[in-house]
Amino acid sequence: MSGTTLVGVYDPSQLRTFLAVAQTLSFTQAARRLGLRQSTVSQHVRRLEDATGRPLFTRDTHSVELTEDGEAMLGFARRILAVHEQAAAFFTRTRLGGRLRFGASEDFVLTRLTDILESFRRDHPDVDLELTVELSGTLHEQLDAGKLDLVLAKRRPEDPRGELVRHDQLVWIGSERLRLDPERPVPLIVYPPPGITRALAFEALERRGRAWRVACTSGSLNGLVAAARGGLGVMAHSRGLIPPGLVRVPDRAGLPELGPVDFVLLHGERRAAGQGAPGAADALAAAILAGGDRLRRDASAAVAGR
Repeated sequence: MSGTTLVGVYDPSQLRTFLAVAQTLSFTQAARRLGLRQSTVSQHVRRLEDATGRPLFTRDTHSVELTEDGEAMLGFARRILAVHEQAAAFFTRTRLGGRLRFGASEDFVLTRLTDILESFRRDHPDVDLELTVELSGTLHEQLDAGKLDLVLAKRRPEDPRGELVRHDQLVWIGSERLRLDPERPVPLIVYPPPGITRALAFEALERRGRAWRVACTSGSLNGLVAAARGGLGVMAHSRGLIPPGLVRVPDRAGLPELGPVDFVLLHGERRAAGQGAPGAADALAAAILAGGDRLRRDASAAVAGR
């Protein structure tokens, strides 16, 4: 089925509602986010399911989960909405301009994100794009301080905001030759504060009652990887992005589970306040979300190539 036909079949308002439910896994929260009644949200999802002929969610009184077809619809919905916005901008002759301050965590900078940024600059030559590469925790702080307009970073555990780009699990990784002594503190390789994985690693070990010490601190992912390859200790890292030369620490080491990690897009104050028409930040966010499936696949390949 062609992209043009897809746009005609699937109503953009229903697709936006679907994405809100998929991101929050709650009809109530999606309704609050979109400013709609919960009955309207349910109606949009039902009509979209009627159009696809497939159930997109499994739901009961306690939980909402995406089906396999719902997972597939995520990518389609983002691409359809991106094309819809591009067409609207073209035919209303909207020409984006001004300064866009974009922050991204190092995890994604060497992936297809570079292609997305290059395409964005080509399509919007009047936008002055400023890229900041930092720790996710630092990017959140800069966004909250009004210093950035759009951020692609790890989600903070206490912060539900953000549009999901990648979902993964945090795992312990280290050199294949590394052996941990259960009688001695766990040697940790960590980002400096306010690193999100740093805090999650500390919390997990403290919950288990396992002693630890910081063996290496670096603000660079390459620095952390070099220390881990050298056998200095273990680090918390995304399961889907394990660099070559490092492996998951086996369960017999007795380290606690670290839990999930989400990479999300967050908008700054100017967009959240609803100032003006959708601008450069919305256009770049749509491009990133539209390329989300490829971005997720290429993340592992980029790390493997380092």
